[in-house]
Amino acid sequence: MEVIRKKTRSKRQLLLLAAVCFWCLEPGSCFGQSQDSEFTFLLPAGRSECFFQAGIKNGSMEVEYQVIAGAGMDVDFAVISPQGVQLVLESRRSDGVHVVDPTEEGDYEICFDNSFSRFSEKMVFFEIIIDGQVGDVGGDEEWAGLEEPAGNLLEYKLEDIRESMDSLYRRLERSRQMQTVLRAFEARDRNLLEDNLWRVSFWSCASVLVMLCVALTQVYTVRKLFDDKRRVRT
Repeated sequence: MEVIRKKTRSKRQLLLLAAVCFWCLEPGSCFGQSQDSEFTFLLPAGRSECFFQAGIKNGSMEVEYQVIAGAGMDVDFAVISPQGVQLVLESRRSDGVHVVDPTEEGDYEICFDNSFSRFSEKMVFFEIIIDGQVGDVGGDEEWAGLEEPAGNLLEYKLEDIRESMDSLYRRLERSRQMQTVLRAFEARDRNLLEDNLWRVSFWSCASVLVMLCVALTQVYTVRKLFDDKRRVRT
């Protein structure tokens, strides 16, 4: 009889774990759709671009930006609240990180300005991270359909499984965000190296041409010094 109970309990454990896995494999069922976003765009010379991000009440919003290509590697940056209040204003910066906490419900305006540059366009990367968003890492209503059966299932409870999965999701999401930022740093460094390589190559070629001109001029001058055009009578 005890053996039958153990087998029944094991089957219940497997069914619970299978149900949790199946529930989380469905898109958007285990974790709500994230509002975090990143974007890379080309900002023309003499123009400004603004983007809008929906905010939630009593949450937080982190905005990080980098100029990864373009002469000067700088832009003007501003964040405007849904009420039209200017929260952040920076002038001619290459990168920056700003946190708005707490946020209010409405659309935040994030602007990049390159109007001070007449000829050079800039490539800008920015990332927006929303904390405390609705549906982030699952809500109570999303787990309501998964009730724990009676009995101790390998000393695990549904709440323990949920907390472990939520923690794993947050760490994976943070890792993805850090990798995106590191890729932006790498792109900026690569563009800077390529720009420096072009400058070094150009001025090296110019120096070689100047040296050749100077050498030819010296040879011509020395030959003119020893060129005697006077006639010799015999």
